[in-house]
Amino acid sequence: MVSVDKTLDLLRNDRRRYTLYYLQEQDGPVHIDDVVETVAEMEADAAETKSDGNLEDIELSLYHKHLPKTQPLEFIYYNKDEQTIQLTDEPTKFDMLLTVAKVLEQPSGQ
Repeated sequence: MVSVDKTLDLLRNDRRRYTLYYLQEQDGPVHIDDVVETVAEMEADAAETKSDGNLEDIELSLYHKHLPKTQPLEFIYYNKDEQTIQLTDEPTKFDMLLTVAKVLEQPSGQ
């Protein structure tokens, strides 16, 4: 069982949230390059988030900072060899929190 603190810590960073939003929409493993491109687009679309659009910076931060934080969670699987990541059977409570976070983060009128 995942603690509330670990779940909220995971959702605390916008790049991790954007990654999780994207993964929640996918039916299987996604290559890290697709995640990087999607996160860059989400950062560019977010009014309050400053993004330099540097794909390499996003990729490095995901590899070295954000993906390692997902390792202890049983519902996120990162395959380093194939460079893919996916949500497995996420707990319903986490799915609800992620959905609420996504709704709250959307600009008004969407």
